[in-house]
This record gives sequence, C-alpha cells and structure tokens, in this order.
Amino acid sequence: MSFLWFLLVGLVAGWLAGTLVKGGGFGILGNIVIGIIGALLGGFLFNLLGLSSNGGLIGSIVVATIGAIVLLVIVRALKKA
Repeated sequence: MSFLWFLLVGLVAGWLAGTLVKGGGFGILGNIVIGIIGALLGGFLFNLLGLSSNGGLIGSIVVATIGAIVLLVIVRALKKA
C-alpha cells in the first residue's frame, strides 16, 4: 500500500510542478517520474537545510513538489544552454 501512496505523491507533485513551472502537465507517467525524482531531490535538499516535513502526506507532497520544481528549473536551464 505504501508503494501506491508513493506513486500518488509522485503524480500530484509532478503535476503541481509541471503546472507551476511550465504551465501544463506531462501526462500521467511523466508526472509520476518527475514527482518521484523531485521527491528524492526535495528530500535531499531539505535534509541539507536541516528541515523536516514530519512525514505526513501534505508534507511529503510539498517536499516532492519543491524538489520537482527545482528539477524542472535545472532541466530548463540546461536545455537553453
């Protein structure tokens, strides 16, 4: 069941990041991939800053969304270079 929640958080985070950064989503699979990578990146960044999301669903979505936004900004910057 936790794997299903992991995918759901990835989907929501990827969709939110795609909406905020690009103006649209990337499809279900793309949103999940961006959200999962963003969750890993967000968790790493929050750990570096000494911050915690307290492990709740909303906190996990926030961390994953922030990580996904950072990921999309980096990808966009590399595309322009």
